[in-house]
Amino acid sequence: MMHLVPAAAARAAVASRADRPATSIVHESPDARLVVFRLAPGQEVPPHRNASTVMLTVLEGAGVLSGADGDERACVTGDVVVYAPNETHAMRAIDEELLLLATITPRPGEVR
Repeated sequence: MMHLVPAAAARAAVASRADRPATSIVHESPDARLVVFRLAPGQEVPPHRNASTVMLTVLEGAGVLSGADGDERACVTGDVVVYAPNETHAMRAIDEELLLLATITPRPGEVR
């Protein structure tokens, strides 16, 4: 058994540059990758795609999550948003810090 504390990992994550969100991989296996993000107010992860399903869980804070067609939804602690394989997605902190857990799982039949 492995015990992870994603919110603590997100708080401890270090950004590669001051203007970029902090990220850290907290678990990686052939069937799942868990990545935490810490976005300061005004920071964003620009629109991008992933070949796998992506589930974003808001660990702390509030912000905006974007999906296909540029639709945006406010998000708060406890929300979970699921993106289909190859669906464009983005995230943005507005007025407060935003801590997220991204659970990335391969598509059925796909091996990493």
